Amino acid sequence: MANEEQMDEMLTVREVARLLHIHPNTLRRWSNNGRITAYRITDRGDRRFKREDVARFLAELNSSIYSSHKVH
Repeated sequence: MANEEQMDEMLTVREVARLLHIHPNTLRRWSNNGRITAYRITDRGDRRFKREDVARFLAELNSSIYSSHKVH
C-alpha cells in the first residue's frame, strides 16, 4: 500500500471529476475502460488518480480536440 506522502499527491474521484467537468460515474467508467489510470486503495477498492496521469490525460484530450478542429 502507498505511504502517506504518496497518497497526498493523489486525487479522489470527486476531485478529478470536478477538474474534468464530468460526472464521477463517467470517470469511473473511463477508468474501468482504461481511458485514464486509477489506483485502487483500501479494502473497499477506492480509486485514486495521480496528478501526473490526470495532466497527461488532459494534454492528450486537448491535443485530440485541437487536431480534430484543425483546418486542412
